[in-house]
Amino acid sequence: MSRSRFLSSIIVNSYPMRLIRASIRAIDLFTLWTGRVVSWLALFLVLVVVYDVFTRYVLSSSSVGVQELEWHLFALIFLLSAGWTLQQDKHVRVDVFYCRLSVRHKALINLAGGLLFLIPFSVTVIISSWPFVSNSFAVMESSPDPGGLPWRFLIKAAIPTGFFLLLLQGISGILRSVLTLSGQPQHSGI
Repeated sequence: MSRSRFLSSIIVNSYPMRLIRASIRAIDLFTLWTGRVVSWLALFLVLVVVYDVFTRYVLSSSSVGVQELEWHLFALIFLLSAGWTLQQDKHVRVDVFYCRLSVRHKALINLAGGLLFLIPFSVTVIISSWPFVSNSFAVMESSPDPGGLPWRFLIKAAIPTGFFLLLLQGISGILRSVLTLSGQPQHSGI
């Protein structure tokens, strides 16, 4: 074994690199599990919308609670699946130059984007939503509409929770970019 290969194998198998890989794997598995669980809410949302349409147009009956449930489910799906969407690289992007870049340049852009935009924005939303959510919990906020759903405070708690999940996946992406930029083998997936 050549000296450079030997040194390279020491770096690849060093404790910090193993810790980075283990962190990526743990975050990615958690994000994948969360995304799969949350994706079932989409089916439930479809069933609720079908029920709402049926009762409204066939039975000429309407329920504020059912309509609120629709937007509550949509909010949960949107907020709690943002990290999963990031992991799957499905967020909307104007991909004019990025697709033509090398893996190393993509990693550099992902690292900069994560450090300069994703992490600060996620932390800002988590911190700024905290008083809003804690106040809602303190008064046990529910719908102000007659027939509306109780426990609106639980839906509001999805705001910092969703951005925490996005932050976690952003950290995983940053760590993956660090591995790529340090010349380490790419993370093998979940």
